[in-house]
Amino acid sequence: MGISGHSVDKYVTGRMLATSNDRRWSRVLAERWSHAPGALPSLVPRDTEVVVMLRGSARVDREGGGIRQRTYGRPGTVWICPSGVREEFIDIANPIDECIHIFLPGRPFDETMLRDLDIDPSRMSLRYESVAHDPFIEQIAERILAELAAETSTGRLLVEALGTALSAHLAHRYSATDARPTCRPAVEKPLTGARLSRVMEYIDAHLQRDFTIADLASAACMSPAHFAKSFKATTGRTPHEFVSDQRLGLAKRLLATKDRHIADIAEATGFSSQANFTRAFHKVAGTTPGRYRSQLLGRDVSTSN
Repeated sequence: MGISGHSVDKYVTGRMLATSNDRRWSRVLAERWSHAPGALPSLVPRDTEVVVMLRGSARVDREGGGIRQRTYGRPGTVWICPSGVREEFIDIANPIDECIHIFLPGRPFDETMLRDLDIDPSRMSLRYESVAHDPFIEQIAERILAELAAETSTGRLLVEALGTALSAHLAHRYSATDARPTCRPAVEKPLTGARLSRVMEYIDAHLQRDFTIADLASAACMSPAHFAKSFKATTGRTPHEFVSDQRLGLAKRLLATKDRHIADIAEATGFSSQANFTRAFHKVAGTTPGRYRSQLLGRDVSTSN
């Protein structure tokens, strides 16, 4: 599911510093902004928005859904604005040096995920809320920022998992109602045997294509939230860590021949640009793809991996 965001219409006094628009992330859009003082227009957001202040301090007055709030923001302060809640006004009294804005789908939690969390989907809605500090949201924001700053081969899988974790946290901590169901959901089977084999076969067959946690969960006939937990419990690694290792191995194999241009290898291993691929490969392998290829082709590539 693509997220379009509504920041350009909303933050008319601000300046966008970075965006994930070109990253092919699913169900999450992230943007870094700085904000000048001033009043912002009234808006009914299309997406659910979570804002975390990164640098600076400012007084922010806002009103949404009949709730008026005054917040003295500092690094770590969080603002939550659910989709469909009209913000009557926002007034920023002082410059905000830097914020990350995380946009999630209008309803960032699907029914399967909520049932995994023992939450009644029919009663789930979020509060219009400002929070002085939430360490979990701050940690999610830091990991998304790191991926935004330096793309990895499995950024899409990582950010999808972070978006699911953030949505689950919002559902537990910032629900507008008591959304617990009257009975427990059925317990899913573990990821073992044939289920795990199907996932490994899917990864191997689609390593040069985009795929999501939901795709892997479907191969295992499991819900995405339960699959992610079970995969780590079974393999000792998260899905994105495992796929990252597989794509690094693929990159090395493709670099062992002269058949593929490095830009093509970058695309085949999940990167949006050759520059991002080069930075990520150097971080892991200690050398650039071009130098790795030159060194490798000077030896017997048949024995290389």
